[in-house]
Amino acid sequence: MGLTKTEEFTKAQNDVASLTKALGHPARIAILQFLVKKKSCVCGDIVHEMPLSQSTVSQHLKELKRAGLIKGNIEGPNVCYCIDEKVWGRSKKVLEELFASYRRADCC
Repeated sequence: MGLTKTEEFTKAQNDVASLTKALGHPARIAILQFLVKKKSCVCGDIVHEMPLSQSTVSQHLKELKRAGLIKGNIEGPNVCYCIDEKVWGRSKKVLEELFASYRRADCC
């Protein structure tokens, strides 16, 4: 990992960082919202919903898939994407735990 020194942090910290990095672009949020709204696997429709080129949408899908938030199945010439419910649930729990761990302090 080189200069980022990610190995100096816990697996849990690295996992949260990977998740939030995947969520760190508005196009990826829009893609996730679209998939959540559809409640099913979506093949070519994603590109038509985004104000981005096919190649740019593909890169964002790749990042979301790398983080595990979505999964893709090849159906003929298309790749159909949907939310990975197992990872989605874990991700929700991880973020809830992070935000719930804050306790208001009067020192800041």
